[in-house]
Amino acid sequence: MAASILIVEDEESILELIAINLHQAGFNPIRSLSAEFAEKIIQKNLPDLIILDWMLPGMDGVEFAKRIRGSSTTRKIPIIMLTAKSEEDNKLKGLNIGADDYMTKPFSPKELIARIKAILRRNAPELVNEPINMNGLELDPIKYVLTNNDKIISIGPTEFKLLNFFMSNPNIAFSRNQILDKVWGNKSDIDDRTVDVHIKRLRDTLKHTGQHSLIKTVRGLGYRLEKIENS
Repeated sequence: MAASILIVEDEESILELIAINLHQAGFNPIRSLSAEFAEKIIQKNLPDLIILDWMLPGMDGVEFAKRIRGSSTTRKIPIIMLTAKSEEDNKLKGLNIGADDYMTKPFSPKELIARIKAILRRNAPELVNEPINMNGLELDPIKYVLTNNDKIISIGPTEFKLLNFFMSNPNIAFSRNQILDKVWGNKSDIDDRTVDVHIKRLRDTLKHTGQHSLIKTVRGLGYRLEKIENS
């Protein structure tokens, strides 16, 4: 489940540089040359993180960041400000309007990727695309492979996403609606009974390894994955 990263940058060479590095790191880059076009993108699909240039034609990055933070729909989307403004006052201004991080140009693409992963680990660890080892299972989001003791386990794409979410957030109980939001996204045609169907399929898949009982039903709420200590 690749994280979608919206890049709002008016210099096309920098935009492409960032997009290429994001793609190589396993992310899904979304390009925008202006804040106005970025707003249209966000209205259709919410990104998992925004890389935002300060100096933009029309609406600048500061004003756009204020709009993002001022909306209940978008206020939780992480923002990394990327700008040539290196003065401390500008950095403080960027952070004070709600940016999660601030990088100055010229910048290191590797450092940018590292900062993106650090933010996603805090906010949505299932989107970082790093292998997860837990309870004798290894899940690799990049290779899209689930193994147990080096043996590949056949698993459906939705069950893979569901297990990725649970393994990234062990021992936390989630409601069906929370699971729908995190795994399926904004799909209004899907109801919470869909979660029950795929939980059953996931348990059936894990029966072959004996770990099916680790997916716990939380009465009156939803489900959680129980992490075994030292695993």
